[in-house]
Amino acid sequence: MAVTGGAGFVGRHLVTALSLLSQTVTVVDQAPLPPDLAALPGVSYVRADLRDYGETLLALQSADVVFHLAGNASGTESVVNPRHDFHLNALGTCNVGNACLELGARRLVYLSSAIVYGTPRRSPIREDHPTQPFLPYGASKLSGELTLRSLHATAGLPVVIGRSFVVYGPGEDPRRAGGEVSQFLRWHLNEQPIPVVGDIDRKRRDFIHVEDLCRALMALAGGGADGGTYNLGTGTAVSMRELAGAVGAATGRPALLDADTSSLADSFTLLADVTRLEGLGFTPRVTLTEGLARLAGLLGPFPELPSAKALFRREPPARRSLTLTASVGAGEEARTC
Repeated sequence: MAVTGGAGFVGRHLVTALSLLSQTVTVVDQAPLPPDLAALPGVSYVRADLRDYGETLLALQSADVVFHLAGNASGTESVVNPRHDFHLNALGTCNVGNACLELGARRLVYLSSAIVYGTPRRSPIREDHPTQPFLPYGASKLSGELTLRSLHATAGLPVVIGRSFVVYGPGEDPRRAGGEVSQFLRWHLNEQPIPVVGDIDRKRRDFIHVEDLCRALMALAGGGADGGTYNLGTGTAVSMRELAGAVGAATGRPALLDADTSSLADSFTLLADVTRLEGLGFTPRVTLTEGLARLAGLLGPFPELPSAKALFRREPPARRSLTLTASVGAGEEARTC
């Protein structure tokens, strides 16, 4: 087996889970192999840039099952540098899919994101919900999905796609825009009010613990339908007010919210319909209360603070004028655009 992005947040947990099942796992990443993974039995490491097709082929040459997790996972970073985001997510995924075809992999599991749905039109969200991402990150993940589906349709690529909802757990990057659980805990453990952008009751999310997400990914590898798409969530929506209450309960001290309602753009319910996933025998094991308590214990008092707000827009560059000169009869006409 191979896990691209195996040194990252979700990847580290997945590699650990596979190793505990006595699987031989190759971690494919540009980042160094973390010491805790290097110490696991059956784990090896290949450094590769998946934007390079040759490197991708070499990295995956011995894998019969590939979990493709590598890429940019930050909506904020995708807004700042969308070209870099597309190179990592879209081109990298295209290379992984073609390499799996060329090498004869038995199964490719692609970790996509619920961000591809955009602003939900209905809730809970089924897998056939329209996809209209509003961030470059969502567009690049959807591009990866479409590429892999086309390879399945035209060449029989044995791929299954999982769209993760809001993942949390140990090792989560607090700078991620969608990392409300880690952000809330970090502000609260620093004894500060928790900044929230939007309506704290209308903004509701489906939070899934990273250990449950890894179990869901393994369920897709073992029983997901070729060419199928599955929502990876719990089927439970939690408002920001409810999350703050759960944070207070987990730490034994009430949490204070500092709500900024100047923007209500993301004050919607992002809730997974998990009927398909449940059809594979999956049910989540880690409750939000348990997950929060465990994470709070690991973070300890006064952990690193996240940024107060995520960036979802960037200022457009100043418009440059362009002078065009066209021949008109014997003369010339200049136009400035």
